Amino acid sequence: MNSKSLKIPFIVGAILILSGPVLNAPMESDQSLVVSSTVPSLPNVSGKENKPIESVPQIYQMRVRSEIGNRFAHTTVTSRVRNYASEPREAVFSLILPESAFISGFIMEIDGKNYTALVKEKEEAQRDYEQAISSGLGAGHVAVTARDSNRFTVSVNIEREAKAAFYLTYEQLLKRQDGHYEQIINIHPAQPVKDLHVEVLIAESRKLVDLKAPPLRTGNKIGTDKVELDPRADITIVNDTSAIVTFTPNVERQKQFAHLLGTKEENGLSGQFVVQYDVERDPTGGEVLIRDGYFVHFFAPTELAPLPKQVVFVLDTSGSMSGQKIEQMKQAMHNILDQLNEQDTLSLVEFNSYTKVWDIDNAEKSVWYPYTDVPYYCSNEYQNLRVLKMAKFPRAYPANAKNIKNAKLAISAFKAGGSTGIFGALQVALRLVEIERVVPHVNDTTKRQPLVMFLTDGQPTDMSTNSIITGITEFNTYTKRSPIFALSFGDDVDKEFLQKLAGQNAGFSRHIYDEADASLQLEGFYRQISSPLLSDVTFKYEPSTTSLTNSNFPIHFGGSEIVIAGFCGTE
Repeated sequence: MNSKSLKIPFIVGAILILSGPVLNAPMESDQSLVVSSTVPSLPNVSGKENKPIESVPQIYQMRVRSEIGNRFAHTTVTSRVRNYASEPREAVFSLILPESAFISGFIMEIDGKNYTALVKEKEEAQRDYEQAISSGLGAGHVAVTARDSNRFTVSVNIEREAKAAFYLTYEQLLKRQDGHYEQIINIHPAQPVKDLHVEVLIAESRKLVDLKAPPLRTGNKIGTDKVELDPRADITIVNDTSAIVTFTPNVERQKQFAHLLGTKEENGLSGQFVVQYDVERDPTGGEVLIRDGYFVHFFAPTELAPLPKQVVFVLDTSGSMSGQKIEQMKQAMHNILDQLNEQDTLSLVEFNSYTKVWDIDNAEKSVWYPYTDVPYYCSNEYQNLRVLKMAKFPRAYPANAKNIKNAKLAISAFKAGGSTGIFGALQVALRLVEIERVVPHVNDTTKRQPLVMFLTDGQPTDMSTNSIITGITEFNTYTKRSPIFALSFGDDVDKEFLQKLAGQNAGFSRHIYDEADASLQLEGFYRQISSPLLSDVTFKYEPSTTSLTNSNFPIHFGGSEIVIAGFCGTE
């Protein structure tokens, strides 16, 4: 078979360039793994290779093969299409990728010739992309279309009665969350496919446990598991450490799934096939794998009791939170408060133009900051810190039934209004952490792990984002030191800012999509950080170890896993 190489630089999460005479700009599509155009397809449900009078290129085979070894997944998607029309037609190949995945290969087979993509660094690909656009060449791109994902898209003209095939390979490290690993396969062919086959092969170093294929998902909302969406996957246990999971729905099943998932039957299956599993662990939770001098260390202890925690909830009630957003936040917070343990404590911080620390016993005694008419960000920095230290903020409340009830009443009273003063709110939160460390309660000597859970839906109005990141990171030291976990809510928030803010303050960020299930998303995020097991975790290796990834972890949560890699051989 002849082979040609097309210049297709790839920018993760951004752009892909396609240059060549047969390629066109990609068309808009709402779903993934799509081969379609603006003309609706006429599915072949008879099993025969009929020829629709007017149709887009028909997908006659779609294969997904995902090989998982030591928590690392290597997935290849193959889509074969044929143009039955009497004239050339455009086919669009579009695939939704997990956010953490990277493309390692892409090949198009057209008229017996192979066209291979070149994966390039982001900056170089950006330059080539701009040159291609200015030269009038077609371009592809990768854009966010589904939650926590990116979409790869490319289009090509197919001659009449001709066939084409697309082969895309992507790789990802599976992240342990909620006590299991999860491989998500997005399936959105936009038409029923006669030969649809998904195969997930798992080969781990430890015994597999809790292997299952839960009900299909839409990928765009959290829903309850429906029995009707059971994929009826075939799970074959090869041995203790290996298994094969296959999913091969026929055309009728694909149409049934489409109906249950809320899409049109003629568009075929549109959802996510999921495989979940975990591995058997030692009580200490450690496992080291070595190959060719390189090692990977997995650490996930299972027999540790959660640490008592001091949770500071920092919640945005600015004007943009009005309506559904603030109601969803209230609903989620009511459920989150119920998940606190009795040995935990809580503080409730509301912020808009100013910051309010709630006295949940007596709302009138709640403390506003700053309590002068001069905005703190216009004041002298020394005066600002002096005012912060002088403020008589309410102490953290034990998470008992009475205080949980009062906290819910306080949250129910939230009203949206004002601007978004993020810097002051986070300073106050860290000051609350410091107070509990420096001035312990007389009858309570429990040492607690502080957690700042910060939610906002807007852009900061008090300072620039860079100034906030620098200022809070410098402020978050010594007795004030606490991980900051940031939640970006809705479409207008600066997600990159919150990712940097949390990342530089020992936490992480998650995006909450402004949809009907937002309260469930909030609860799911809190569940990830609700069980701290260890703090200030440091791994030490032999001095000869090189190329070591991060080995210092401020906090480790139950249900997750620490992964460290490095080189322990000789060059």
